[in-house]
Amino acid sequence: MNAVKRPLSVAIVACLYIVVGTIGSVFHFKDLLAAPREGMAIEITELVALGCGVFMLLGKNWARWLALAWIVFHVILSAFHAVREFAVHCLICIAIAWLLFRPAAARYFHRAAGGVDGL
Repeated sequence: MNAVKRPLSVAIVACLYIVVGTIGSVFHFKDLLAAPREGMAIEITELVALGCGVFMLLGKNWARWLALAWIVFHVILSAFHAVREFAVHCLICIAIAWLLFRPAAARYFHRAAGGVDGL
């Protein structure tokens, strides 16, 4: 297997997901006590972000797709809020998609022989 250097764009997005997942999890932990069902859903969402970041750093292709799905989920949620919030989430989604699906990122995520991506 040829080693492909991790692009800076992937490292930045992955670290952003790790930070957002960690801070979000800590910040929303109090919601587990106030509303356990909703709090658990929020915590799972934040842990998914954290996992996406970690596994993107490891070069797992499924993690970049899950990361894109995660931000798309937030775009959909923000559609029910203020227009400005929706617009910001849309811009972030576009930036993340562009950074994660550029040719250098694609080579990084498909570095395994034949593009096979294992756990």
